[in-house]
Amino acid sequence: MDTMAAPLPSPTVEPVVVEDVSPDVPWQAIVWNDPVNLMSYVTYVLQKLFGYPEAKATALMMDVHLKGKAAVSAGDKDKIEADVAKLHAAGLWATMQKSS
Repeated sequence: MDTMAAPLPSPTVEPVVVEDVSPDVPWQAIVWNDPVNLMSYVTYVLQKLFGYPEAKATALMMDVHLKGKAAVSAGDKDKIEADVAKLHAAGLWATMQKSS
């Protein structure tokens, strides 16, 4: 008797679908310290461009002065590109980066 065993069925593997439901990571406008602009001017620009109260604008300016940079606004990429352009027009050194 020559019987051949039927092959075992292979297990069914269901694909794992991972959906990224996290929102886009916002971008940040960064103002960098420079040797040109006075601290009072940086405070003034932050108040005028972003409507920050004097205390907040001063705190951000002190971060720029003491730490070398400060994130002054956050949002989607288009908003931050516009914010950086306004900061450049005001004579400040600014860049944008994706926040982590």
